[in-house]
Amino acid sequence: MRPGLLLCAPIALLLPACQPTADSEGRADGARGFPQPVRPVSDLGSNQFSTETQRDNRREAQSVMDLAGLREGMTVADIGAGEGYYTVRLAERVGPTGRVLAQDIDRGALERLGNRVGRESLDNVSIKLGAADDPRLPAGSFDRIFMVHMYHEISEPYALLWRLRPALREGGQVIVVDVDRPSDRHGIDPKLLFCEFERVGFHLVAFERRPQMAGYYAQFEIQGERPEPEDIRPCAVPDDGSASDA
Repeated sequence: MRPGLLLCAPIALLLPACQPTADSEGRADGARGFPQPVRPVSDLGSNQFSTETQRDNRREAQSVMDLAGLREGMTVADIGAGEGYYTVRLAERVGPTGRVLAQDIDRGALERLGNRVGRESLDNVSIKLGAADDPRLPAGSFDRIFMVHMYHEISEPYALLWRLRPALREGGQVIVVDVDRPSDRHGIDPKLLFCEFERVGFHLVAFERRPQMAGYYAQFEIQGERPEPEDIRPCAVPDDGSASDA
């Protein structure tokens, strides 16, 4: 097992007993000091996986994993795992010597995913409850972190990305798959996505539009020092579509 990654038994969910408190504006305490996104945030989408056959027929997960260079033995995180479409496929790709940490903020979805992990005997998968402003990932642990069709639902992107960054191993990458449409319609303008990542110290290394994934693929690496929270300037997308300071 690689240092820094604590794996639990598949059915043992890492669910903290206490939830973070919120301020008068409904923001988690841990988000204080970080800017809020200057954009709408989509409602949480359905976590049901009734479309898995259709997604497999167009080779969605396979295309994403190929672009990400995912191979046997890697350690990866699936953020916003839901009920496990990507989790189970990531687990198969990294194999018995690899590890997958499936994370979500929905306890019910994680309980159902835990049942699936046990039913399918995915011994290389662990499950963890995250928070809107903190993915709660162990430091220096991951070769790849996947955020698939969920980034537009993140209400505290600057706080979450700031805390996610230390979880990457040297050379690690963050993979985002999303749809190019307004963020209140379950998508996000890629220019805005690039800007939000850049403000927290990430660099875009790959971007592709693929019909297989019903949207676009973006791949990021760490660049430079992680900024102090108070130095992060929020991004906004004006009418001409170019991201800028809010």
